[in-house]
Amino acid sequence: MKIAETTRLIIEEARPDDAAFFYRLMTSDSWLRYIGDRGIFITADAISYIENRLMVSYRENGYGLFKVRFRDSEEAIGVCGFLKRQYLDYPDIGYALLPEYEGKGLMLEAARAVMEFGQQKLGLPKIYAFTDPGNDRSRRLLDKIGFEEVRTFQPEDFDDPCVLFVNRSVGDQPGLQQHGEMI
Repeated sequence: MKIAETTRLIIEEARPDDAAFFYRLMTSDSWLRYIGDRGIFITADAISYIENRLMVSYRENGYGLFKVRFRDSEEAIGVCGFLKRQYLDYPDIGYALLPEYEGKGLMLEAARAVMEFGQQKLGLPKIYAFTDPGNDRSRRLLDKIGFEEVRTFQPEDFDDPCVLFVNRSVGDQPGLQQHGEMI
């Protein structure tokens, strides 16, 4: 299912036949450095990830990480969407791009469309984001799509602390849990 279309891109739900693309993306150096190893070692692992994580999230939440592809071709170039984590009361936006497409404004275009989808179609009152403190490219993107830095925190599913952001339109309201307590 297509969730958004921009001048250059289509953002749509991933399917099991996207496994080769997901394998390539999730084993790229930038994915491994900034997002982490998600246990994708062969294409079959990518199929399992799509079926058991992404497609389940689409059904249960109405969102997930969506495939980003060029509008004029079927070529997948990245992912952008929302993730629901147990330690956050609201979803966070996540994104990744194949290295050869970085620096061309493609993820900015995709992220703006996904934010519009989240706010207008899903009615999300608040959206988080977080990134590695040293990921300057991601921090600049978050600023451009309307996020502000809140604090450093330790996500349960990451080895190192990250910088938490919230979309500016709602400011810093309660919603981050740490060990079951609101911060």
